[in-house]
Amino acid sequence: MRIRYKPWARKELEESKFYIDNPEDYKGKWRELFNNDNPIFLELGCGKGGFISQLAVYNPDINYIAIDLVDAMLGVAKRKIEEQYKMAKRETDNIYITRYDIERINNILSKEDNIQRIYINFCNPWPRGKHRKKRLTHTRQLEKYKEFLAEGAKIYFKTDDDGLFNDSINYFKETGFNVEKVTYDLQNETDFWENIETEHEQMFKEQGIKIKALIASI
Repeated sequence: MRIRYKPWARKELEESKFYIDNPEDYKGKWRELFNNDNPIFLELGCGKGGFISQLAVYNPDINYIAIDLVDAMLGVAKRKIEEQYKMAKRETDNIYITRYDIERINNILSKEDNIQRIYINFCNPWPRGKHRKKRLTHTRQLEKYKEFLAEGAKIYFKTDDDGLFNDSINYFKETGFNVEKVTYDLQNETDFWENIETEHEQMFKEQGIKIKALIASI
């Protein structure tokens, strides 16, 4: 997703109490930052924050880390998070957002962080062959996630892209994940998961594009 430059984003992020500008300093120490023993869930590529802002406020007993690489995206996400928590009359005490390159994610997370779930929503499909290693579900990335995921941890993945989805099923199997659930039409799937629709998801549904989803565990 492309987004216009937001001149206010960097300043607001730096002033936010739930934005982390130096995530490498917290490798193995995220639980200390949250100051509790609640499970930690992770969203990779949080975009404008429509998903994580709702998920985190609905689940106060779970800690969340949301990662993106673009200040403008994170600036919008920060405002959405503040809006959701304000409506719920809650403090933003179970979420942190950070700017980081997901290809280097092992520099900021380790087994000590005991990550129990990853969400990947509508990531870039990188359809050209030479770029496919950049996919967030590629075997190269999945092997990295295994280095910090807790035993029994799950990855929740959804996309509109058929090629990415079918390839991802194979990626998960090749790296030893157990693909527990698969659907090629999430909207009409009953009891698949408690879904929170993203901005992308609503747009694709309006275009008649079916959403594909899976749950994989390690």
